Amino acid sequence: MGMTKKNFIEDLKLNGLRVLTRVDFNVPLNKDLQITDNGRIEAALPTIRHIVEQGGKAILMSHLGRPGGERVESLSLKPAAEELSLLLGQPVTFAKDCIGEEVEALIEGMQNGEVLLLENLRFHKAETKNEPEFCKALGKLGDVYVNDAFGTAHRAHASTAGVTGFIPESA
Repeated sequence: MGMTKKNFIEDLKLNGLRVLTRVDFNVPLNKDLQITDNGRIEAALPTIRHIVEQGGKAILMSHLGRPGGERVESLSLKPAAEELSLLLGQPVTFAKDCIGEEVEALIEGMQNGEVLLLENLRFHKAETKNEPEFCKALGKLGDVYVNDAFGTAHRAHASTAGVTGFIPESA
């Protein structure tokens, strides 16, 4: 694997590109699965708006809690997609998984300036193990990779480290 060129997002021409963006939507939920503090979602808005305004396709990925590689419905990112849609003032499509043919088909159908939030990365054990096959499956979803999740940037996980080896450019 060669060194991936690092850029600032402002330096990249994003029009028409699939911008795979690691955000930190690890937000607190109450027992009714309502977000009690949306600060982390608000923190990602400038980056997401930049992608949208530049005509990129914003493909967002995050974790929520510690599901331990299992699909735990109470840790779904669906409430985050709804909150983000309200904050952005535009629809946010929610994918029921973060890799696979269904996700690829959703991305294929995206128009420039649209936003897609993938399901919780940690529903897959491979995320925290940084497994190459999972990194590759994530990497093929984007033309450009942006890490906007500085709270998780130190972790050697698939979505923060491994994926960069399978994507042409990153910021």
